[in-house]
This record gives sequence, C-alpha cells and structure tokens, in this order.
Amino acid sequence: MKKRTWILPWVMAAAALLFGSNTMAADETKAAPAGDASAAPTITIDKSEISNGGVIKVTGKAPAGKPVYLEVWAEGHDVRASRFDAEPDKDTGKRPYIFYITGEMPAYYKIFVPKDLKKVIDEEKKLGNKWSYSKLLKDLGADAAYSVPAKIKIDRHQSSLMASIIGSRGPLLEAMDEKQNRGRSMQLVKARFRSIGNVFAPEIDLKPDGSFTAELTLRKGIAPGEYKIAAVVDKQTRSEVKTFENKISFPTVYLANAGTSLNLIWPFLLTLAVAIFGVLMGAGGGFIMNPLLLALFPALPHTVVAGTVTPTVLFSQGSGIFNYSKINFISWKLGCGIGAAMLLGGFIGPKLTEMITLAQFKFAFGWILLILAALMAWQTTPGYLASNKKEQAILKEFKKRAEEAAKKK
Repeated sequence: MKKRTWILPWVMAAAALLFGSNTMAADETKAAPAGDASAAPTITIDKSEISNGGVIKVTGKAPAGKPVYLEVWAEGHDVRASRFDAEPDKDTGKRPYIFYITGEMPAYYKIFVPKDLKKVIDEEKKLGNKWSYSKLLKDLGADAAYSVPAKIKIDRHQSSLMASIIGSRGPLLEAMDEKQNRGRSMQLVKARFRSIGNVFAPEIDLKPDGSFTAELTLRKGIAPGEYKIAAVVDKQTRSEVKTFENKISFPTVYLANAGTSLNLIWPFLLTLAVAIFGVLMGAGGGFIMNPLLLALFPALPHTVVAGTVTPTVLFSQGSGIFNYSKINFISWKLGCGIGAAMLLGGFIGPKLTEMITLAQFKFAFGWILLILAALMAWQTTPGYLASNKKEQAILKEFKKRAEEAAKKK
C-alpha cells in the first residue's frame, strides 16, 4: 500500500505534463498567423547588378490561387517630395492650405502587378492628371504591397492664401497618426513620380499553381546603388528581400536632389546653343532653358530645373556684362533700379516654386512666353517700326557705338 502511495504522485505529475503539453501545442497552433513562413512566397532574381538601368528577371512560387505583387525600391537614396493641398473640402467647401513635405521618399519606387490587371491601369490612365494613386492601388488589390513609402516621415505646415502667394510654408503642425501618414504618403508618391507608368507596371505572369515569372524593366536614369525586391501576397505574407545594384559611369552622373541620373553631354550641347542665343537677346538663356529641360528630360523635377538654371545663368550673364560694358551698352542706373525688384523676387520665387505642381508651372510659364513672343513679333512688323521713330534713332545710335568700339580695337 505504501509503494502505491509513493508511486501515485509521480503518475499524476507525468499525466499532467503530458496533457499540459498537448494543450500548449493546440494553443500554439491556434495562435499561428495566417501568413507563416511555410506560406510565404519564394523569389529569385537572375542577376545582382545592372548598368544604368536594365532588365531583372524574377521567378518564384506563391500559394496557389492568390495574386502576387512585386515591390521594388531604391535603398539609401532618398529624395524630397511635396504637395500643397489647396483643394476645397467636399463637406465644408473650405480650402485647407496645408503644405506636406518629406525628405525620405525613395528615389525609385514601383509596384509590379499581374498582367491580367493591365486593363485596370489603362482605365485609370484615361483620367490624365486626375488619376488617384490610392484608388488605383485599391482597384489593383495591391494595398498589401504598399509598405516602404507608408513609413516615411511627413511634415505638414499650415499655410494661408496670402502665405501661399509669397511662398511661405507656415507653422509646423503636429505629427499625423499612422493611418493619416499612410494616406498622405500616397499623395506624395503621385506628386513625386507623376505618371502611372512610373509607379505601376503589369509584368507578372502568374500560373494556377502559384508559380510566377516577371521581367522587370528599370529605365535609364535611375539612382545608382542598392535596390530591393520583395514578393507580396497579403499583409502577413511576404517573401525574403532580394538585392541588386545599379551602377553608372561618367559622363552619366547622379543628381541627388533630383533623384535621377543624367548624361551631361546632351545638356552641355543644348546649353551652349541656348547661351549664345540668350545673351544675344540680353536674357542669359534661362527663360529658354527652363521649358527645354522639362520637355527633353522629364525625369527632372520642375523645382530642381528652376533652381539649377538660375545660378548657371550667372556664367552667361557674367561674360555678357563684360562684353556689353566694353561697347557701352549698359545703363547702370536703370540696372540698379530693376535689380532691386529682382532681389525681392529672388526671395519669393524659390518658395513659391515648391508649392505649385508641374502642370501649374508649365501653364504659367507657357502663357508668359506666348505673351512675350506675341509682343516681340508685333514690334517687328513694318507698321510698328515705321511709326516708332524714337526706336529707330536708338537702334542707329547703338549701331554707331558698336562700329566705333570695333574700330578702336
């Protein structure tokens, strides 16, 4: 009897341990997330390096019957993105005048989707500039793939109508919550990359058994350095991240604030021609360079174009000032008078530029050029020249001075 009494506690302890282990195992099974490692898609890439863009072939396997998306982004090269929200509120009709800005936008960001979703993308393209990034993301079912820009830090400033006119950002507002930050980041993605083709592409060939292939074309002019790719099925199911490198070499250089690479030969030749004509017109060529650079190099942000052209005009203006002063064609009193106004405008212009969109910039710049062109064309007509005797006298005097200066040489 004593032996049984001694053995009984050990039997009960063993039974408790056995049944307790089974219960814990059952609980762990219930708590296992839907997107565990066994369900995660696999992914491989065919190369680890490209040269100024190129094609990366991606293959992999995902759970059968589920769509697959590929999220691709540049690592280590962040750029600035901004958006000025002055659209009337749908409920109140009031304009918020809030300026959103971040310096953490990836220099390259794109989501590749299954090929059978091409129609969805094509339909959104019909809306032109009015397409919505958040709506297209939802229509494609690619919400789960959108992760990298959603985590960027976004500052917002409360501006006003008058402040926006003079280019003031206004006071800094409190930080947004995670959901608000995610929504505003989508607007900044559109503001930065502008066109649908820059952020979405239907390239994934998905088979019924879950296997997939895709040939990802990365355009020339993207940032150098490390790029990452991840395959996504849903919010809990992502593949491991694969990495490759994009390399560039001179004369192609990376423009950090523009987030793009550029071959310097073509801008050099273009600017040489424009500078000759611009100085001939007494303008330095900036008014010509702006629209030409935007048209020929669409990857350059309009803010960077405006900012870059401004100081480079100093080179042509400097040599122009020297040569015009030698032939006595400069009125320093008039120059100082209008120079004071230019000094003031130089403070307002840069701030105002970052608060307008590319479309608004082109619209305003285009109309200004058209009006100036029409005015100058009208002033060359025979009727205008015949009626303006004073201008004829000035032209004769300038011609006489130029000839005298040439003889002194």
